[in-house]
Amino acid sequence: MRLSAFTAVLLLAAAPAFAQTLLPNPTNDEARAPRPARARGIPSALAVEAAQTANATCLANGNKTTTIVVDSEGVPIAMVSDDGAAAITQRIAMGKAMISIKTKGPSADGAKADPAVMAPLGAARPGAFPLMAGADLVGAIAVSGSPTGQADEVCAKAAIAKIQGRIK
Repeated sequence: MRLSAFTAVLLLAAAPAFAQTLLPNPTNDEARAPRPARARGIPSALAVEAAQTANATCLANGNKTTTIVVDSEGVPIAMVSDDGAAAITQRIAMGKAMISIKTKGPSADGAKADPAVMAPLGAARPGAFPLMAGADLVGAIAVSGSPTGQADEVCAKAAIAKIQGRIK
């Protein structure tokens, strides 16, 4: 069964585990504050397609994974977890995505980044790559759940290959 991008985004927004894993509930002051536009990112339909492609690639290799696609500020656009993927893969994928956003490179290269940048992000783990529109960073895709980060990278690269020509 293939979900529409709208349905997938609604499911993500409604899932309590998503909110608890990635973003805390806004404070009353935050809820009353002006709501600026989102940062630059890819369309939600493209993000869902990329996440599904990455997970399908990993599943074909016998791995149940979570894939997250974030905008240029690291705010989630889409997250898809395979049935049976460990819950912690959501947090790990988000961490990988943030490393990729902050370093503007593969999450595996975080070990080479400025220690001050990496300190709040934790250990560098392979499995995430920036999403680029030409020379502009528009987000990142991260995969978690395979036995190795290198196996996660294969899945993320497959997803990027599928959508790269449509990233604007």
